[in-house]
Amino acid sequence: MSSTATGAAASLKIDTDVHNAMPDVVSYLPKVWRERWTTLGMVAGTNYENPRGVMRTDVQPPNGGEPGSDPYFLLSSHLDRYGIDYVILTGPEQIPLASDPDYMNAIATAYNDCTVEQWLPVSDRFRGSIVVNADDPPSAAAEIRRCASAADFAQVIIAGATSRPIGHRMYRPIFEAVNEVGLPLAMHPGTEGTGISHPPTAVGWPSRYMEWHNILPTEYMAQINSLVTEGVFETYPSLKFIAIEGGVAWLPHLMWRMDKNYKALRYTTPWLKRLPSEYILDHVRLTTQPIEEPENPEHLAQILEMIDAGRTLMYSSDYPHWDFDNPDVVFKHIDAEVRSRIMGGTAMELYGLHEKPKQASLPPHSQEPPVFSGRPAGGRAVE
Repeated sequence: MSSTATGAAASLKIDTDVHNAMPDVVSYLPKVWRERWTTLGMVAGTNYENPRGVMRTDVQPPNGGEPGSDPYFLLSSHLDRYGIDYVILTGPEQIPLASDPDYMNAIATAYNDCTVEQWLPVSDRFRGSIVVNADDPPSAAAEIRRCASAADFAQVIIAGATSRPIGHRMYRPIFEAVNEVGLPLAMHPGTEGTGISHPPTAVGWPSRYMEWHNILPTEYMAQINSLVTEGVFETYPSLKFIAIEGGVAWLPHLMWRMDKNYKALRYTTPWLKRLPSEYILDHVRLTTQPIEEPENPEHLAQILEMIDAGRTLMYSSDYPHWDFDNPDVVFKHIDAEVRSRIMGGTAMELYGLHEKPKQASLPPHSQEPPVFSGRPAGGRAVE
C-alpha cells in the first residue's frame, strides 16, 4: 500500500463516531423556544426510520435511560471494554433543513452548551462536535467561533442534507470559520428527505428505509464533488472534510470519473491546480462504519489500496446503533501498519490527539450515575 501508511504504529485507539444522547435541553434554550421544544422537539417532517429501531438493546444504561445517554456507562460499556482511548461524540442527530432558522440555531447552541456542561467534563477521553445549522452560514460561523474556545471540541459537524451542494459559495462563512479555528468539518447523514430538504435521491423519494439507506453514499459523492470542483480545498489548503457513515467503496469510482473529466473540462474550473483525486486524498477523510463487505475479502482489500486507506480512513463504531462495528474484529486481515493507521493513527493526526488521555473519575459504585432522560430531539419521550 502507499508509503503514506508507513511509519510508526499508532499507539492510540480512537473511535470517530459515537452517538451520545442529550438530556432534555429545555433549560439551555431561550424561553421563547422552550414551549415549542417541550411540545414538538425537533420536528422537521417525515424521516426514513428503521422499523425495528436503531439502538442496540444490550447497552441500555443501568439507570434506564436510552443507549448512549449515560456518559459513565458509555465509558465502561464501550471505551473500557474495547480499550478505546478517545471517542469523538457526534450527538443524537444533526440540524435538519427547516423553515425556521432561528429555532434551529437555538437548538444547535443548546446542544453545544449541554455538551460542554454535561459530557466533556466527565472524561478527558471524550471529544465533542460543534453542532451548527449549515442552512444559516453566518450564524453557523458565529457559533463555531463561540464554541471553539472550549478545547475539547474536536470538529464542527453539519447534516448531510443541504439546500445547495456544500462547496457552493453561500457556505464560505462556515469554511472561513473552521479555517480560522483550525477544526475539521464533518458531515453526517440522517436528515435526507426531512423538513424542507430535497428528496434523498436524485430521482425522487424512496419507499422504505432500506432503499434510503442503500443509496446514502450518493450524497457524499455529490458533496465531495462540489467541494473539489468549487475550489474549496484550493482556497482553504489546510481544511479537512470528514464523511461520516457514508461507506468507502464508491470513492475510487468518483476519483476516476472526476480525474477523467478534469482532463477534458479543466477550462471550466481554472482555479484547480491539481487532479481532483489529489485534493480528495489530501483533504477528505472517511469513517469505517458501515463499510461494504463483499463476498470476496480481497475485493475490499483492493478498494482500501485504491483509496490509500492508511491515509484516508478512520475507525468508527457507530455506538450505540444497530450496525455497530466491534473494534476487536474489524480489519483483522489487512496489513498491520495500515490497520494501526485506521484504528487510530490518522485520527491522532487529524484531531491532534497524541497523548494518552487522563482516565475518567468514575463515581463511587454506591453513587447513582446521573439520569439522562427527558424528551430527545425527535420528540419521542425517553422511558
